[in-house]
Amino acid sequence: MDVDRGVDMDVLSDVISSLRAGRPFANREDRAGAWRIPFAPFAGAGFHIVLSGSCRLLTDDGPPRVLDVGDVVLTPHGTQHTLEGPGHTVVDDAHGSTSLLCGAYRLDRTRSHPLLTTLPEVIHLRAQFGRHPALRSAVSLLGDELRNPQQGSVSALATLLDLLLVYMLRAWLDDESGSGAPGWSAALADPVVGAALSAMHRDPARAWTVEELGKEAAMSRAAFARRFTGLVGQPPLAYLTWWRLSVAARLLKSGDTSLDSVARSVGYGSRYAFANAFKRAHGIAPGRYRLRHGGDRQPTRWDP
Repeated sequence: MDVDRGVDMDVLSDVISSLRAGRPFANREDRAGAWRIPFAPFAGAGFHIVLSGSCRLLTDDGPPRVLDVGDVVLTPHGTQHTLEGPGHTVVDDAHGSTSLLCGAYRLDRTRSHPLLTTLPEVIHLRAQFGRHPALRSAVSLLGDELRNPQQGSVSALATLLDLLLVYMLRAWLDDESGSGAPGWSAALADPVVGAALSAMHRDPARAWTVEELGKEAAMSRAAFARRFTGLVGQPPLAYLTWWRLSVAARLLKSGDTSLDSVARSVGYGSRYAFANAFKRAHGIAPGRYRLRHGGDRQPTRWDP
């Protein structure tokens, strides 16, 4: 991995941290014969991994997708869907068998990062040899832990599920970056825009200007602003403000840091300026936001 790509992944880590609202959870599903599992709409992102056998994924829109061993599916928007076995039209319990890992990540959708909004309803990552080796390794390790649980497996599975989300999104971004279409995949792959995003994420409290961000990439102010806006979909300082207030929301949820400290950490010189900006963005004062969102209960299981 080259240096620039490693920096991009820091931005992706920030994005995931801003979206996640608790630990992932998953169940193993072993099915045979004629079977069907409906999954209702979910306020998060669901995923499925085919450990053995095959099945079909059905959505309200689009043709059925055939899933084979090693295939990974992510439903980033919690879209309603159904999994069904290859023998779903045959009343025969001996007709094949399929093992799946089905799980979900709860996401904070109160202020979804624009990267999330650009994701398709279903991301299907096929088990192609030589493609996305990190994702394949995570899938293999998950399968091994499920087939042969040992001391420490609970911790191992939790860690692997955390990594799985990163690898699924990396794989999609890598595939999309080669398409030539504008958007977040192109923005992160672009050396100019990617460097600017990294700088803003690395130091959101800094008093960035468009000219200064352009200098980071040896571009004029106007040329940089056009390039950034064309790929990201909003001007540089608009995104910076959005990111600062998203970071502030995460800080308010996760601890009891004073409002003055939160304000300084995201580039506001006074708590009053910060409170006004936060209320414009979130529709609620930061203190009330902390009271409302600081103690959300997290689920431990996804029941289809």
